[in-house]
Amino acid sequence: MRAYDPGHDLPALREAFGASLAELGSNENPQGPSPRALKAMRAALAGAFRYPDPRGTLLKRALAEHLKVGTERIVLGNGSHELLMLLAQSFADARHSVAFSRFGFAVFPIAAAAAGAAALCVPALPRGDAGAPFGHDLDAITTAIRRDTRIVYLANPNNPTGTWFTDAALERFLERAPRDVLVVVDEAYQEYVEAPGLTTALGFAARFPNLVVTRTFSKAYALAGMRIGYLVAHPTVVEVLERLRESFNVNHIALAGAAEALRDKPWLAKARAFNRAEREWLRGELLERGFRCLPSQTNFLLCVLAHKADALERHLFERGVIVRPMGGYGLPRALRIGVGSRVENRRLLRAMDSFGQAGRR
Repeated sequence: MRAYDPGHDLPALREAFGASLAELGSNENPQGPSPRALKAMRAALAGAFRYPDPRGTLLKRALAEHLKVGTERIVLGNGSHELLMLLAQSFADARHSVAFSRFGFAVFPIAAAAAGAAALCVPALPRGDAGAPFGHDLDAITTAIRRDTRIVYLANPNNPTGTWFTDAALERFLERAPRDVLVVVDEAYQEYVEAPGLTTALGFAARFPNLVVTRTFSKAYALAGMRIGYLVAHPTVVEVLERLRESFNVNHIALAGAAEALRDKPWLAKARAFNRAEREWLRGELLERGFRCLPSQTNFLLCVLAHKADALERHLFERGVIVRPMGGYGLPRALRIGVGSRVENRRLLRAMDSFGQAGRR
């Protein structure tokens, strides 16, 4: 096993660079949480000496209303990371295999390894594919499923590539996948989605009881520091997960903040609009400078260079601009750049301008 790589030591960098640090490596929402969520979390601090609700009842009710599903279909987690791990621990072991796409979310192979399951890493769509280079090849994943496969992990949109597949493509995949294989669709960035033909996998939940959808409050809702996520699955799947889920796995403050964040729909709409405009502005600026940036339905961009990205990443790092190198994902010529505030994004562009033409097309 290899531990999840969180990237640079950001607390140390904050101390070194202060307010001039541009943190663009973790796909965070620079606008911060909803004011209503912040108010709810401050109020919840008074009860910090009490154990949190082990069932997360109020948040589950808020999610059930928001998603139009029953509370018996929801499991809460310490971020969706915990839930992705929990699924493998509950449904796979050394006798089984787990399938996922190359260039998919780093937690997928870690979850398989933690369960002792065989990892089936399926080649992604080729670089030259005009629709979604580096994206999930759903046909290849279908072919790769074996008799001992118990879980298929998908991410839509995908981290770190920003690629996506349509609802129709997912429906075809679900129709072909064996019913005894859990199809887990990680929708960490779903709130940012606006692409034609892409909504959510939840629309297929009634037809496919083997479908599991995971989401997080870390991205669009800007509650990454609170560590809270959830999944939606058939009640029989939920029942199994609840046997292994750690008690009190979501803290009292996070439960209060997440429930109020869900209710603040105008704030979420504002966050979505900001991200859409800033992402496309930043992508346009990078393309103008000769960098190849893939289209994205997330709050980050994947930039592919002509050769290894180490020199550019180091150049940015030395100037207090933190982006995520993709060598660990098998993309040594790529950088993942989070959409920051306009101030942070301009700082990024200035640092890139000082790098010169090396490493571009």
